[in-house]
Amino acid sequence: MTAGGRRVIAYAKSTVVSSTPVRPGKTYPLSVLDHAMGLHSLHMVFYFRPGPTLDRARLKESLSDMLWHFPAATGRLCLDEGKKWLVKCNDAGVRVVDARAAATLEEWIATATAAEERELAYWEPMGDDPSIWSCFYVQITEFSDMGYAVGLSCTHLHVDPTCAVLIIKAWGDCHRRACIVNPPFLYPPALLPRPEPNPSAPFLSLKSSLSSTNPAAVAASGRRMSSATFHFSAAAVRSLLADLRPDFPAATPFDALAALFWLAVARAAGQRDAGAGALTVVTDFRKRMYAPLPHGFYGNAAHFSRVEADFAAGWASVAAAVGRHVAGLVEEDYWSAIEWLAARRESGVFRMYGPELTCVKMDHVLAYQVEMAEGAAPVHMSCWVGGAEGEGMVVVLPAPAAAVVAEGDEAGRAVEVALPAELAEKVFRDEEILRRGPTVLFSGKI
Repeated sequence: MTAGGRRVIAYAKSTVVSSTPVRPGKTYPLSVLDHAMGLHSLHMVFYFRPGPTLDRARLKESLSDMLWHFPAATGRLCLDEGKKWLVKCNDAGVRVVDARAAATLEEWIATATAAEERELAYWEPMGDDPSIWSCFYVQITEFSDMGYAVGLSCTHLHVDPTCAVLIIKAWGDCHRRACIVNPPFLYPPALLPRPEPNPSAPFLSLKSSLSSTNPAAVAASGRRMSSATFHFSAAAVRSLLADLRPDFPAATPFDALAALFWLAVARAAGQRDAGAGALTVVTDFRKRMYAPLPHGFYGNAAHFSRVEADFAAGWASVAAAVGRHVAGLVEEDYWSAIEWLAARRESGVFRMYGPELTCVKMDHVLAYQVEMAEGAAPVHMSCWVGGAEGEGMVVVLPAPAAAVVAEGDEAGRAVEVALPAELAEKVFRDEEILRRGPTVLFSGKI
C-alpha cells in the first residue's frame, strides 16, 4: 500500500506528438452532433497482461505512430467566425500521464473499487483558454507484475464511444507494426443537415427542457453516485435469452440486460407499481444509414431516443419494448435529430446524458479486438461518461475475452452501472440480477 492509502501514483506528465507533422493550416470542423456533446467527456480503461513487447517506452513510440492517422486528436479547439468549434490540426499532441499501481493486475481487478478504477484515466476539463487544452489524455499505468492499464480520456466533442475504442484499436495495430484494420474516416460533412431538413425531434425538445446546463448546479445537488461492473458469462446470456424468447423470439442480449437493470432501478426507486416508465437509449447509427458510414467514422454518430414500457407487464414485455424500439429506429429518426440540433445550435447546449435514466448500447464495439501484442487481447475494458447527471447510467459492453466462448448473441456481456448511491445499494443486491450469476467488479462510490 502506498502512502496515504492510495494504490495509484502518477509520477510524470508529458506530451506525445505525431511521428509525422500534419500539413500546415489543416483544420477539422466539428459536426452538429459533436457540438451537442459539449458538456460530456469519455473515459476508458483497457487492461493488458504482461508481455515481452509491452513496456512504457514502446507504448509511447507506437502512440506517436498512431497519432499520425488522427490529426484532429492532436490539435487544439478554437471558435470560427460563426462561433462553431473548429480543430486546428497543429500537432500540439496529447497529454500522457505515467503512473504505477501497487498491485498485480489480477489483484487489482479482484479488489479495486470504482473510485480507484477512475484513477486510471487522468482528465483535466477545458479551462478558459481551449487553444492550450489537450482534448485527449492518455494514462499508462504499470502494475507490479508488469501488466498495464491504458486509460483514455477525451472530450465527447471529438468522438463517441465507438470511435474512442477504434483509436485504442488503431494504437494496438501500430504497436504490433500491423496495418490499421479500421482506419479513421475524417469527413464531418457526412452529417450535414439535408438540403430540405425536417427538424422534428420531440424527445430532444423534452430533454433540453429537463436538463441542467450548469455544472455547478449539478455538483451542488449533493447526490453521491456509486458504480459497479457486472460480468455475465456466455452461459448466463444464453440462459437470459432462453427465458425471454418464448415470449419475445427476437430478443437480443442488449434487450434482456437493459430491461433487467431498468426494472431493478424501478424497484429500488419504488416505481415498480407506478405503471409506465421511460428510458433513454443511446445507439450507434454508423451502419444503420441507407449509405452506411465507415466503421472508422471519426466523430459522433450516437442517437438518443426514448422508450416507454409498462413495468407491471413483466421483464419479457419490457425487454420486448426495448428491442422493438431499437430495431424500429430508421434513418429519418437520425436525420431529424441532427437537423433539430442544427436549428437550435445558437440556443446553447444541454446535457445529453441525463437527467433521466440512460442506457448505452455498446456491445457492438471492438474492445476485445484491441491487441497490443499478437493474440493478447485486453482482459477487461471499462467505459464511463463524464458530465452525466440525474437518475444514472447503464452501459452494456462486450464481455472480457476470457468469458467469450461463442460469437454473436451467445457471447458474454458486461454491464457497467452508475446510480445515485441510495439506489445503487439496492440495485447491486437485486435478487433478479444476482440469480443470473454475474461476477461483480469495481463496486463502490465514485
